[in-house]
Amino acid sequence: MPVFRRLEEADIRWVEIQIDGQTTQAREGDSVAAALLAAGLRSCRTSPISGAPRAPFCMMGVCYECLVEVDGIPNRQSCQITVQEGMQIRRQIGTAKGYR
Repeated sequence: MPVFRRLEEADIRWVEIQIDGQTTQAREGDSVAAALLAAGLRSCRTSPISGAPRAPFCMMGVCYECLVEVDGIPNRQSCQITVQEGMQIRRQIGTAKGYR
């Protein structure tokens, strides 16, 4: 049973994005967090301390659990960024490069 299920809409437009180097389709206007969940990915990063998987929680920019790298910039809140055609998304493993 899927964790994330979409509501049906009539006029859907799609954009092509890459998640961890894999090309996928996302709905135009979706947040990066929604695109990750729709692609079946349950976690978007791992904790830098324990390595535990972390996932989008609040979907409104409060909790910071949804941090990812977007187009080479780490520590972006995926719930606050709208997908764009050709966007490169990488899930963060531990601490982002250049950060402690």
